[in-house]
Amino acid sequence: MQYGKVIPGVFRQRPNRFIAYVDTAEGMQICHVKNTGRCKELLIDGAVVYLEESFNLNRKTKFDLIAVEKGELLINMDSQAPNRTAAEYLPTLFPNLSLLRPETRFGGSRFDFYVETPDERWFVEVKGVTLERDGIALFPDAPTARGAKHLRELCACMDKGYKACILFVIQMEGICLFTPNAATDPEFAQALAEASRKGVRIEAVNCLVTPGSMQIHRKIEVNLSN
Repeated sequence: MQYGKVIPGVFRQRPNRFIAYVDTAEGMQICHVKNTGRCKELLIDGAVVYLEESFNLNRKTKFDLIAVEKGELLINMDSQAPNRTAAEYLPTLFPNLSLLRPETRFGGSRFDFYVETPDERWFVEVKGVTLERDGIALFPDAPTARGAKHLRELCACMDKGYKACILFVIQMEGICLFTPNAATDPEFAQALAEASRKGVRIEAVNCLVTPGSMQIHRKIEVNLSN
C-alpha cells in the first residue's frame, strides 16, 4: 500500500478526534486525523508525524495525518490502512482463494471481508493495532463494545456453517507478540478467548512501515492468556 505525496511535521495539539495542528516547513497546518482512537501515547506535543497531501479542492483540510514516530518506532496510524493492506495479504493467508469481497453483511454486523476457497466460506474481520508497550502489541487502546460484538457475530457465523477469522494488523515493525489489552477492555479480551475456544481463527501480523507506505510483513505470536 502506497501513499501519494508525504511530508514530515511536528505534532502540536489535537483539539478533537478529527483535527490536529502540525508544524511543517510550510507553516502550521490543520490536518485531518485518520484515526478516531485516543492515541494518547502517540500524539504528544513535539512528536514527529507524517502527512499525506490531498489535492481535492473540495476538502476543508489539505493534509491527512498518517504516521507518527514513537522513539525508534514508526507507527502508521491511518485507520483505513489495515484493510487496504489486508486486501493485498489475504490471498497469502488463503492460498486457494477464489473470491474476495469487502464489506459483507452477516446478521447484525458488516464484516471487512468475505472469502471463498473451493472448500470453505469465511468471514474475516480486520483490526488495526497502534498500541505498543515494551515490544508487545495490544488491542484495543480504549474500550470497544463494537469489537466484542464483532467477535460474537463471528462465532454466530460458525454456527451457520461458515468459518471465521479475525486479523490483527500491527501497524509497525519489530513486534513479535500480540495480546488483548485486558486491563483496558476485559470484555473484549474475554470475547476473544471465547472466540478462540469456539474455533475462530486468530491471526496477528506485523508490518513494514515507511512514511509513505505500509505492507504486511509476517505472522507473529498471539498470546491470549494475559
